[in-house]
Amino acid sequence: MEPVRSLICSLRGRSLLCVVGALTGLLLTSSPAVPEPAGDIPVRGSAYMGIGVLAHDGSSGTPPPAGRASQLEGVDVSSHQLDVDWQTLWGSGTRWAYTKATEGTSYTNPYFAQQYDGSYDVGMTRGAYHFATPDTAGGAAQADYFVDHGGGWSKDGKTLPGALDIEWNPYGDACYGKSTSAMVSWIRDFLNRYKSRTGRDAVIYTATSWWTECTGNYAGFGTTNPLWIARYASTVGTLPAGWTVHTMWQYTSTGKTVGDHDSFNGSADQLKSLATG
Repeated sequence: MEPVRSLICSLRGRSLLCVVGALTGLLLTSSPAVPEPAGDIPVRGSAYMGIGVLAHDGSSGTPPPAGRASQLEGVDVSSHQLDVDWQTLWGSGTRWAYTKATEGTSYTNPYFAQQYDGSYDVGMTRGAYHFATPDTAGGAAQADYFVDHGGGWSKDGKTLPGALDIEWNPYGDACYGKSTSAMVSWIRDFLNRYKSRTGRDAVIYTATSWWTECTGNYAGFGTTNPLWIARYASTVGTLPAGWTVHTMWQYTSTGKTVGDHDSFNGSADQLKSLATG
């Protein structure tokens, strides 16, 4: 295990082995470790899809596969992108977008209106996502907060169902201090409340390794909830249990001003169908 990655895993609540690996790596290397750009634990509310090097599977240095041009390009953004130049993104071929709306039950994205409405205004199909913090409030309470602060849905053919961003905890223990069964219950509570409020099954954004570690690779959501897989590689790789196909794929991060890049596993008509319900 490389020193930087080992140190990060210890900061995020990984096992004692991670700490030992970090110390061992520091003793063996002759060059100083490069720290994470964010430094220490980030401020609550600042999380976003794919935050940090442990928030996705694969490597961010892997080039996109040549055949991806046949799929619909998308982007996900948060307050890190500030005001987004949607016209430029549209001109480059981006056809759908998700904007972070909320986190926990206390944070709302101050750039949400410009990002969410701006993508819609240039012609994109748009959706909102919620960054889950299962250690701060229950799943149903967070679903309510999400719906009440931009995460709702309308049958206009241009609004995608809300997405639950459930991944490694950037503020502490990887699984938010929950057992696998408790995590599954939390996710179920969120999904059930979201559907009862909107009539739609929420999209689940996650990485296979996190899902395996923190839910025990639970297979019960695959038949109802579309999967948005986070893997920075040339293929989506192994999917979490229960899903035989992914709907969306976050395949790379390109920095602060553009947001993360994604592809939709289908045609424009299928994207419209997902939005319509």
